[in-house]
Amino acid sequence: MQNFDVIVIGSGIGGLVAGALLAHSGKQVMILESHTLPGGAAQGFSRQGFHFDSGPSFYCGLSNSQGLNPLQQVLTRLGESLTTVVYDPLGHYHFPEGSLAVYGNRERYRKAIAQFTPEGVLEFAQFEHRLLKVYQGLKEIPAIELRADWKVIPKLITNYGFSLLKLLPVLGDISSSVGEIVEQTVHDPWVRRLIDLECFLLSGLKAEGTMTPEVAFMIGERNYSTIEYPIGGSQAIVQALVRGLTRFGGKIQLGTHVEKILVNGGKVYGVKTRKGEEFQAPTVISNATIWDTYTHLLNSSDLPPDYRKTALNTPAVDSFMHLHLGLKSEGLEELTGHHVVVHNSNLDITVPGNTCMISIPSVWDKNLAPPGHHLIHAYTLEPFFGWKKDGFYAQNKQEKAEHLYRAVEKIIPDVRQRTTLELIGTPLTHARYLRRYQGTYGPAIVAGQGKFPGPFTPIQGLYLVGDSTQPGIGVPAVAASGILCANCL
Repeated sequence: MQNFDVIVIGSGIGGLVAGALLAHSGKQVMILESHTLPGGAAQGFSRQGFHFDSGPSFYCGLSNSQGLNPLQQVLTRLGESLTTVVYDPLGHYHFPEGSLAVYGNRERYRKAIAQFTPEGVLEFAQFEHRLLKVYQGLKEIPAIELRADWKVIPKLITNYGFSLLKLLPVLGDISSSVGEIVEQTVHDPWVRRLIDLECFLLSGLKAEGTMTPEVAFMIGERNYSTIEYPIGGSQAIVQALVRGLTRFGGKIQLGTHVEKILVNGGKVYGVKTRKGEEFQAPTVISNATIWDTYTHLLNSSDLPPDYRKTALNTPAVDSFMHLHLGLKSEGLEELTGHHVVVHNSNLDITVPGNTCMISIPSVWDKNLAPPGHHLIHAYTLEPFFGWKKDGFYAQNKQEKAEHLYRAVEKIIPDVRQRTTLELIGTPLTHARYLRRYQGTYGPAIVAGQGKFPGPFTPIQGLYLVGDSTQPGIGVPAVAASGILCANCL
């Protein structure tokens, strides 16, 4: 039996941020990770000399001390930094009617949009201006200072009173969905489709379901911060957080699968592992999803029945199909790193297989692939239901991967002939390796119809972080969830 001040279950970005900040404040912290590598959905893995990202691939503001990225603010607090490569354009959107270069510079981006719709670009500029006002208002209040309880109010008033006053004119937009702002500013159907796509890439939902601050943050960082890739991939971020944790006395134990959160009389007192070890602490933070925490880690009797039922009924974003490829790079000197392919303009962008995301990080970091090679990570939405390990599993994998292969062929027409390594992941793969409910990336909470839960639970001493909690999905959001939780403690 081992005793700590805080135990964190899982070493995703949210768990690492919360644990590292609490260690920085003097708490005795132990992070318990089921896998042999830290990082959660931001893990990486290696095969035959290729070093793949398994999850997030797009980053901005990692080295900009003036940016809004909560993750960068945490790294600064911990005394850590990253080596990054800055690039522009940040990517390309490939529609059936043509390809759109997405620039960080808004004037260049608007000129690119004007090639598709000279009239609509004026409406896009109006929409963008509206969201940049939200960004500028929020930017003055550092995420590293926020917390999720009422004590944030006197702190903000005391330290950021003038900034709060400047937010008053945009409060309506902050609380609205992006779709509401689109209705007021954009009528061009092509621009509406573009905005839906950008919202979908960020939240898994179209404009009508996406919260305005999420997109305001994305547009603001795109315009005013740096678009960059960390040398070493996602694992470089994870390793920096682990270094920050251990520098201040925190510990992380890998290969330790937590079986149960221990509760007595409505109060947490520790955890028990699959091997029978007990770790005791008055505070436990779960970085597992809300569904996994409330079904696998807790007994049903530990929570009020109505609360548990409501939480477990939270809708989830679909899982994903993944295609990881190693390929010969000869003749691909002009290749760029980020691409989004929409196969059919007449189909909704949320239809599984219709919108495919492609990342080629070896464009920026050649050490990720053997000499003379590139690596590719392509993925698309795919429902969890219907997948099972049976005699048709291998065939189903290949059939579903065709959407991804056809998308990559838009960028590299002879990709199949170049490929030296192929790895296909399904929702079952996602659920197994990430220990995630149905392989999901998080809740599908529609703006105006619900909100992400905060870090608090009905059990005294038990807290939540990660993409199941406020402010939601994405690396900056889960980093913010760790900040909100840590500052409350």
